Amino acid sequence: MKHPLLSLITSRLCWLLLALFTPLLAAATHIVGGELDLRYRTGSTYTLSLNLYFDAINGSAGALDQQLTASIFSKADNRRLTNVVLPLTGNTFVTYTNPACAVGSLSTRKLVYTNDIVLNAATYNSPQGYYVAVERCCRNVTISNILMPEAAAQAFYLEFPAVVRNGAPFIDSTPRIFPPLGDYACRNELFYYDFGGQDPDGDSLAYDMVTPLNGHTTAAAPLLSQPGPAPYIPITWRPGLGASNQVPGSPALGIDARTGRLTVRPSSLGLYVFGVRCSEYRNGLKIGETRRDFQLYVLNCPTNDAPRLQVRTQGSPGLYRPGRDTLRLRPGSNRCLTIRYTDPNPNSALTMTSRPVNFSGPAPVFTTPSSGTVRTPGAPDTLTATICFPECIDSRGRVYLLDLIVADNGCSLPKHDTVRVAFTATPPPNEAPVLTTSFPPPPAAGSAPTVVRVPLGTRYTATLAGSDADRNPLTLTATGEGFDLAAAKMSFTAQNGPGQASGTFTWEADCGAFNAEGLTVRFQLAETGPCVPLPQERRIRFEITPLEDTAAFRPPNVITPNRDSQNDYLIMPNLPLDFCNRRFASIKIFSRWGQLVYQSPDRNFRWGGAGQSGIYYYLVTYTDGRKYKGWVEVIQ
Repeated sequence: MKHPLLSLITSRLCWLLLALFTPLLAAATHIVGGELDLRYRTGSTYTLSLNLYFDAINGSAGALDQQLTASIFSKADNRRLTNVVLPLTGNTFVTYTNPACAVGSLSTRKLVYTNDIVLNAATYNSPQGYYVAVERCCRNVTISNILMPEAAAQAFYLEFPAVVRNGAPFIDSTPRIFPPLGDYACRNELFYYDFGGQDPDGDSLAYDMVTPLNGHTTAAAPLLSQPGPAPYIPITWRPGLGASNQVPGSPALGIDARTGRLTVRPSSLGLYVFGVRCSEYRNGLKIGETRRDFQLYVLNCPTNDAPRLQVRTQGSPGLYRPGRDTLRLRPGSNRCLTIRYTDPNPNSALTMTSRPVNFSGPAPVFTTPSSGTVRTPGAPDTLTATICFPECIDSRGRVYLLDLIVADNGCSLPKHDTVRVAFTATPPPNEAPVLTTSFPPPPAAGSAPTVVRVPLGTRYTATLAGSDADRNPLTLTATGEGFDLAAAKMSFTAQNGPGQASGTFTWEADCGAFNAEGLTVRFQLAETGPCVPLPQERRIRFEITPLEDTAAFRPPNVITPNRDSQNDYLIMPNLPLDFCNRRFASIKIFSRWGQLVYQSPDRNFRWGGAGQSGIYYYLVTYTDGRKYKGWVEVIQ
């Protein structure tokens, strides 16, 4: 801010200017502006809201409605579909960009009227879409840019599409416009404000200036039982003004069609109403819009000069020259800038910030204080700050741009000075660490895990070691993919440190950890410290195998039950042993005609034939679904 004495004079000057408005403001009514909002919730339920901005200083408390009525109409024929009562649910103040610039006769409340509604597909399916309206009178009588402001009303207006399209649900929410301004503008000073919005559906947004709508209400009938249908009569501009020249100036009030940023350098004092439309597009087609009416005070303000800044590379004798110099940030080079900034006005509080223009990721940081006050008793006229680029910024051969911005605390909005710094950056090199293990070599497939088969009931042990030529700290870890190591009787211990790490893995292979697909463990060697870590890993799938070789199972195929104690019975002593969840279930023997002649659940069965010679067929089953089939000949 400025010197205390000058600040006092300035404050009194502002009060004197506002006092000029007081006789009129005393008779003023209450509406500053507002907009409608339609928000999708779930199913067919939406929330309809009206944000209404109310003159907190001059508005009559009796004009603060406890509820308002909205009407929904079909765009195709202006047919009224329903009325929605919106109760008052919120009452807060609109804040200033710089609260220190607040003036006592300018205060705005944000009143929120809201209710849930149901938009069913059977009703809201017209391709032309629908619109919502709320009407209320009246505007402030001191408005400078329209005729007969004392009789000017407001029609708040929103358009939305059908909730079904091509037989499928078509969900859409209104773009959410950024908060309204609580600020005033200074005559002959550039004023800017962000009216841009965000769309929850990812639709494209476009902005333009529009003439505010007046509607059907009047000073004699400020509140109707229900809003009327379109068309809504617009307000009437004073001669020489219009939608593209709502607040006169150089430039006149305008809005960036893509960003929604308002800009004006007003040339005349007064209170100005203006209108902004935000249209939303999906797949190149317009599907809806919302309008915001608002007001802007233009006052005489004390002169506020812009601050200035200079940038120097540490260790360099000359200043950085924007547009001509490009910093080359290499490993081991100086990565800091010294910034000197000042302001011609006394008692100015300055703040330094940085803003990446065409990059993201690690951002430069201020390593010394980046704010202060200049030209006060005992304070320096020039402030100094240091900003340093992180070592890990990598511009990948491109030229990155960084804006260094100094802002003062002048009213109504801060003034700035900006230096755009161009730079390239190369991070320090990093050599990948090396992971060695006692596991078998990885398969040629690359991403497939290495298979390690461990006999049931035995202990398996493996060792791992990591090394790094850059001496970065290393960490070895082991993680089960979808299971807990300890629950599977696996353990892993590691000794980690700079440039070296080692680990030991053990597994007690028992049926408690059995899984038909095996258990996959991810072993990782991670490094910390480098800009781009290069972790190494091995994936090992552990499988349990039986102790014996079951491939030798060969049951006899001839028996001679003649009581000579030689080959009298069919037995299978070499059946595969029970293994975890694989257990012997039964044997069944069938005649050649498919008749069951014998069955047993005992793996130690003995079958002596069916009393007749011939060929018989057997089927051995296990609990895991495995089957063994064969035949045996009985010779009497």
